[in-house]
Amino acid sequence: MKKHIKMMAVIFSLLGMTACNKDLNLVPEDYFADGNYWQNEAQVENFMTGIHSQLRAQQFQFFRLGEMRGGGLTNVPKFPVSLNELNIVEHNMTEVSPGLSAWAGFMNTILQINLFIERVNGISFLSDVKKNELLGQAHGMRAFYYFHLLRTYGGVPLRLTADVLNNQPDPVALRLARSSEADVLTAVKDDVAKSLGYFGTEQGTNKAYWSLNATRMLKGEIYLWSAKMYGATADFAEAKAALNAVTGYSLLPNFTNVIKQKRNAEIIFTLPFAFNEAQATSSAAFLYDLPNFSGLYYKDTVDINASALVDPLILQQTTAQVIQRYAYKYELFQSFEADDQRRDATFYDFYAIDRAVTPQVVTVRNIVLTKFLGTINNNIRNYTDDWPIYREADRLLMLAEIANAEGADPSSFIQPVRNRAFGGVDPTPFVNGTKDANELAIFEERSKEFIWEGKRWYDIRRMKYGSDPLVFKSSNHTYGVLDKNTEAYKSLWPIGRDVWTDDPLVEQTPGYQTTKP
Repeated sequence: MKKHIKMMAVIFSLLGMTACNKDLNLVPEDYFADGNYWQNEAQVENFMTGIHSQLRAQQFQFFRLGEMRGGGLTNVPKFPVSLNELNIVEHNMTEVSPGLSAWAGFMNTILQINLFIERVNGISFLSDVKKNELLGQAHGMRAFYYFHLLRTYGGVPLRLTADVLNNQPDPVALRLARSSEADVLTAVKDDVAKSLGYFGTEQGTNKAYWSLNATRMLKGEIYLWSAKMYGATADFAEAKAALNAVTGYSLLPNFTNVIKQKRNAEIIFTLPFAFNEAQATSSAAFLYDLPNFSGLYYKDTVDINASALVDPLILQQTTAQVIQRYAYKYELFQSFEADDQRRDATFYDFYAIDRAVTPQVVTVRNIVLTKFLGTINNNIRNYTDDWPIYREADRLLMLAEIANAEGADPSSFIQPVRNRAFGGVDPTPFVNGTKDANELAIFEERSKEFIWEGKRWYDIRRMKYGSDPLVFKSSNHTYGVLDKNTEAYKSLWPIGRDVWTDDPLVEQTPGYQTTKP
């Protein structure tokens, strides 16, 4: 991937893709004159590499959609700097300030995948094996994008052809209303089925490229969502079968190495980052800045002679500005047991102390994210840790959720994750309980296991206590973030005014105020 990953700009400039400046401005000023492009296998593979490059570039958007609203982030700054995107963290998005660009910025990539599918289906110079691999990737990735859109907006415009990119289309004819959630779900399931059909039994070895097992994981996730969100209980069996078909992976003994060791035995599909190629610099916005940190905080809250911290994470020289613009709640750090490896592999905790009183008093408790801290190269910190989309722990905990939903004991799926978290032996093993108690236990493991991996918001929307998703506030648990009676509509995102201005067939997400006539 490394030698091709920078091809994106070249590929799409060849195809005239720079003309569109809005996701829903569907008529480019200069339509696709790509007839001379699809001439050999290298060009086709480079186009697919470009699609993967776009996928990687959208990493922080996947976090924004999948975790930012999940209740793990705080809206209270601990440093004298402001926090970003509080309207999202606090669920205060509106038509004027929706928090996202049109359709989360995914429609351009979807259109490129549509074009890829159309062109590759018409190509005769590729071997059947290569064509099937590429079409398996394309249909799997399109399903991945539309599944994110389904969970974000509910119904969305469902465009599954490249008509908008061909010839000089009629802008009026290309207007497209939002399809229903049911229709989007059907399209996503259909793409997954096509992906599996094209892949057959060919898995592939590069974990940074979409693969058969990535599609199987996606199918498990989609069908689990369908079963729990739409009452399609038969989909539990489909989800379980898909996840059980994913074999050959194992939990690493040390949780820290899950992120630090690239493409390890636990990783099923990942977004790759590397020195001199691409970095996940958004993680720098979860760290401390030296002027507001150095000499002002302590690690030890007991020893009155403890020295102040200077730069324990070695952030003085980095490839991105470090400053805490996003912050996790200290209570999330406290929810870990002290000997849970995941705690210190995920966060670094520190404290402001008033030493003018006896005994000294902690005045500020704060944490920064260290899970994706990257590496030091030439004395400069680089944010080069890969970002997993699917890994073995996710597969096991989804299987635990399915087992619980089916009335079975989820212990065999939860316990390996907990054992690894405690270095091999869990001091307080999971005990099978009621369905609700088990559901909360599974969620708690997921909330600790997948911090900054973009899953918590989707988890609290899907997982339930009784018949109510955990996203709703309840006296039965502390995870809810929305009032069911007044804020249920906020489970989905609004669209911006520019979306329906560009396409008057598109309606605002139900529940949100709109000025659309």
